[in-house]
Order: sequence, then structure tokens, then C-alpha cells
Amino acid sequence: MSPFERRTRACRERLDARGADALVLFPSRNLYYLTGFSETPGERHLLFVLPREGTPTVLVPELYGEQVREATWVEDVRTWADDEDPRARLGEVVDDEWTSVLVDDTMWARFTQDLRALLPEATFGLASEALAPLRLRKDDAERDALRRAGQVADEVVEEVRALGSEAVGMTEDDLAREIARRLDAAGGSGVSFEPLVGSGPNGAKPHHAHGTRRIEAGDPVVLDFGTVVDEYPSDQTRTVVFDGEPGARFREVHEVVREAQAAAVAAVAPGVTAASVDAAARDVVEAAGYGERFIHRTGHGVGLDVHEGPYVVAGNDRELEPGMVFSVEPGVYLPGEFGVRIEDLVCVTEDGCERLNHTDRGWRCP
Repeated sequence: MSPFERRTRACRERLDARGADALVLFPSRNLYYLTGFSETPGERHLLFVLPREGTPTVLVPELYGEQVREATWVEDVRTWADDEDPRARLGEVVDDEWTSVLVDDTMWARFTQDLRALLPEATFGLASEALAPLRLRKDDAERDALRRAGQVADEVVEEVRALGSEAVGMTEDDLAREIARRLDAAGGSGVSFEPLVGSGPNGAKPHHAHGTRRIEAGDPVVLDFGTVVDEYPSDQTRTVVFDGEPGARFREVHEVVREAQAAAVAAVAPGVTAASVDAAARDVVEAAGYGERFIHRTGHGVGLDVHEGPYVVAGNDRELEPGMVFSVEPGVYLPGEFGVRIEDLVCVTEDGCERLNHTDRGWRCP
């Protein structure tokens, strides 16, 4: 049995517990999670209908039929032609006795409205009610893909650090393009998000992507990037100095962030709350006097989406469970001067956690 079919069986159990009659997905990460078929949303009706009992069905435009049959374990693949009304075909798939249906959280309104027209007496909820608890814990196939994506990011961050003085004079834009090129060459599939290259004072902006500023000797440079392997992303951050000597304050702050990240990773274990991991990092930063400059959560879950649950933030009393994967990325940002962030992905194990990134966390480059 494929991982996708196993997940679908688990989803059906969640539908039963929730008292929902069916789940309906459209092109999204949820669709891939259950069927193994990945596509971007479009104007045509492409829907996966999963009843609590009975046969799962994929309804697709005729031009997608062969692709879907090859990609998915689902046997009932029904197609409709461009000269047909897909709503009529959808009516053949849904059961007018359904009273509770969960729809994809990101489903376009036009498709939801079609379902409402076919099931006027039904109540509608969100697919995340059934899928979010399942997606929180990564299965073997997911963890393997995340490890391989992390390995590609590790390889590239080492290559980029090895540029050393050659990076001085490059613009942030140039370096971001070079990172993307190297991720592809190392076996990744594109970038998991637009690479962040923040040099000097730009590094004090946590979500500064990249710009025309040229990297100077002695500049702290925040490098935050990842790639995708088998639909799963990596996400790693290092703060480096390519050449020259940074100031004493940067060296102090970098050590504080490195210690905070190590403390948070050491705190990860089953039964520990996400808030406690956040506190472990924040306590180190606050003790060093930089608490007000740690201005974001310590981490976020990573799976098919590069940002998903669990969120490692104050107030989140969700207990960690084996199989959960999330970032640990404390940072300190001094406006007009520099920023420091260090990030690895970790996977909760039975007795602690496994780091998915293994490169040097220091600031020096060869």
C-alpha cells in the first residue's frame, strides 16, 4: 500500500470521528498528500471526492485523465470534456444525502458554490479539521524527502560559504540567483521560497529578500534558503561574514543566537510543549539583553507547506509528538546595523530530536 493510500485511510477515520460524510479537495498540497497528484489551481473542475464510505473518485478534465491515472492510486478517475458541463458530472459523484462535507481550505469559491448548489441541505467545514492532525506528524516517506531536501541545502550553503572573498562585491540579487542555480545543480527542484540574502543593515529586516546592495568585507550576511525534493522543502539559515573581520558587537550577538538555537534544539522532546522550546531560545536572548530584538517566533512546522503547524511560539501549549518537523530559528535584529539568525529543521524522535541540517553554524567562511 502506498503512503498516499495509507494517509487516505487515516483521513477516513478522521471523517468518521468528526461525523462528516465526505471530503472534497481541489489542486492543493492536501490533494497531493492524499492522492500523489500535484497540480496548480485552474479554472477547470479538478476535484478529489472522498466519501466516508464508498469509492474515492477523482473528477478531472479529459486532458488530465492519463496524467492522473499514472500519478495516483485512486482507481475511479472520471473525466469530462470541454463541451460538457462539469457540474453535471460532479452531481454523479456526490451523494445528495450527505449532510456534512469538508472542503479544501483553499478551494476557490466557484467550486464550493457548485457543491452548495448540489447539496443545499448540507453543512460545510474545512478539510483541515480532518487533515491537519495527520499532516502534523510526518510518515517515513515524508521524513525521507525532508532529509534529502535538507542535504541539498547543506551542500549549497557549504558551497556558498566557500566563495569567501569572491562574494565581496556581489549584489544580494547576484548571490540569490547563484544560490538558486546551485540548488538545482545539487539535485533540488527549484527554491522552496525566494532566497533571503540580507547584507549589513539589510540583515536587520527578517524578511528582506534581496536587493542591489553590494556585499562588503566585514558585512554580516543572513542567508536563508531551501529547495524542494519530492514535493517537500528544506529551510536553513546561516549568518556569515565572507571576508574581513566584523565588529565585536556582531561577534557577541552571533554567539548569543548560536547558544539560543542550541538551547532550543536541546529542549525538543516528545511531551514538551512548543511554547517551552520557544522559551528555551528566548531565555538565552533575554539574559544577554537582546530580548526586545528577538521579534518573531522561534519556529514553524515544515511539510508540504514550508510554513505549517506546529508553530513554536509563546502560548502554544501543543505537546510535541514523534514525527513532527519544524524549524528552530532564533534571531536578533539591530535596525541600521545588522541581523543574526541561525536555523535548522528538526524532527521529533521517540527520545529527543534529529537535526535535518548539519553544516557549520559559525560565522567565519573559509
